[in-house]
Amino acid sequence: MEEKILDMLAEVCEDDMVREDRGVRLFETGLLDSLTFAELLFEIEDRFGLILSPSEIEREDVDTPDKIIGLIQGRLGR
Repeated sequence: MEEKILDMLAEVCEDDMVREDRGVRLFETGLLDSLTFAELLFEIEDRFGLILSPSEIEREDVDTPDKIIGLIQGRLGR
């Protein structure tokens, strides 16, 4: 599951850094912005069937690859 999430994140961010440093601050480094954040939410829904509304998620909840992995796994109960 983690590898699938990292694959998706690397595609959205267009950078493999997310695999190498799972603590990297995605918004601070410019790997995610408002447009790629929306794309990330779409990809999560498409690939994992998990619907996340932008209004229910704070940037702090998804500002690192590890937090995104934890969020998806937590919502899917894995």
